[in-house]
Amino acid sequence: MTYMHPFKIGDKIKVNDIIGVVVEKGLLVTRIRSVFNEEYTVPNSMLLGNYSVNYSRYSEEKGLILTTSVTIGYDAPWRDVHKVLLLAAERTENILKNQKPYVYQSGLEDFYVAYTLHFFIDKPTLTPAILSELHGNIQDCFNEAGIEIMSPHYRAERDGNQTTIPSNYLNDKP
Repeated sequence: MTYMHPFKIGDKIKVNDIIGVVVEKGLLVTRIRSVFNEEYTVPNSMLLGNYSVNYSRYSEEKGLILTTSVTIGYDAPWRDVHKVLLLAAERTENILKNQKPYVYQSGLEDFYVAYTLHFFIDKPTLTPAILSELHGNIQDCFNEAGIEIMSPHYRAERDGNQTTIPSNYLNDKP
């Protein structure tokens, strides 16, 4: 550990199924605090014997790429879905503005298209808060655009007058 320097205090890391911020590095153990304020004491022998991921190492200079996915029905034009996802990213605080987010169509499934939004952050310790804010913005932006986010397991029998978009978003729609 002394010679490898895989991480420093304050870095967000992942070791096996533990994800958190390094709060102490000792001769025999390393202490990691999770997002839930759980403190894990990890033997350094375990750190040396397993792989670890350092989310902080390059995040400040290059940005850490995060992703989130949505599934949208084939009735929604894919170009519109891309625009809406990019707008949601633009509205989200702590997503880097100098590194442009991008969208991939990650799957053409039986009943929907899977879209994955890729975006850059430089504060890995804020990942849960950034994702939460982004998910709220995604819902708002899709509702504002009149595009329904349908679960693949959601089945609706409609008479043509109902929608899953909240009514307060439909006031300006024809």
